[in-house]
Amino acid sequence: MPTDPALAAPAAPTPYVLAVDFGGTKVEAALVDAEGRLVEGSRHRRPTGRNATVPELEESVGGVVRAAAASLPAGASIVGVGIGSAGPIDRQRGLVSPLNVPHWRDYPMRDFVAGVAAELGLAVPVTLEMDGVAITMAEHWVGAAQGVDNVMGMVISTGIGGGLIVGGRVITGPTGNAGHIGHVEVGDIKGEDTFGNPYALEAMASGPHTVAWARQQGFEGATGEDLAAAYVAGDLIAREAIARTGEAVGRAIASATALLDLELVAIGGGFSHSTPDLFDHMRDVIEHHYFPFVRKVRIVPSALSSEGPLIGAAALIHRAALLP
Repeated sequence: MPTDPALAAPAAPTPYVLAVDFGGTKVEAALVDAEGRLVEGSRHRRPTGRNATVPELEESVGGVVRAAAASLPAGASIVGVGIGSAGPIDRQRGLVSPLNVPHWRDYPMRDFVAGVAAELGLAVPVTLEMDGVAITMAEHWVGAAQGVDNVMGMVISTGIGGGLIVGGRVITGPTGNAGHIGHVEVGDIKGEDTFGNPYALEAMASGPHTVAWARQQGFEGATGEDLAAAYVAGDLIAREAIARTGEAVGRAIASATALLDLELVAIGGGFSHSTPDLFDHMRDVIEHHYFPFVRKVRIVPSALSSEGPLIGAAALIHRAALLP
């Protein structure tokens, strides 16, 4: 009796993406399946930072890529490498210039990671996009923006990043920096002159810059966690700092919505968790906007917790059809 070919054929290897998330404090890598789930035990982290040298940064990035690849389950395959990096970037040439990592300017991140992959015997596509693009794709795929086709994703952490999906398609722009919401100007709210523009959103509303402003007012804490604890305890400076940051982010969201007719903004990143009241301050700005089509935008927390950036980096491969 002939054997059914369908029964005789070997099962196709389970496809995984090696996802890399590079930011101003750390770099992480993990394996992510086609459903947006991280492989248990495959997530690895190493430091980056303002003082890290090029060799140290390469050691961190190469280290997490090798460690994640070594976690590949038996019978599975890696079908691509997705990299989400703090910007600005040059997506055509695969270069990164993260503002909070000053030793990397026009650094060939895509080629470096591709070289590490080749050392591991991986002949697969390597895709680099700004981290804001990655987090937006993650929220659209398995997070808070499922089923919504006009979305901005934001990260409020060491820096402030963002990405856009408009009409169901990812918008990157020719250089890959579309959606860089951290560097829009937000009027007369003034922050630190870190990047030559104290009126940029990131200069006043990132975690470190919010804490820096609070310290100028007499706050004695040193971190975003300190500020969050003081806020809960009723510290007036901490409360004013959070309100100021929420207003600034709300203004930026209002401007982006007026420009792009957004339906939803999903926000993640460590400092976005400082207090739920931060979101209330953002929403208050939106609720008092004069255009009804701006007032319709919903501002929600990320549904993906700390896994979002890695899921998004994987989406660069698993959901590549959404990219230009």
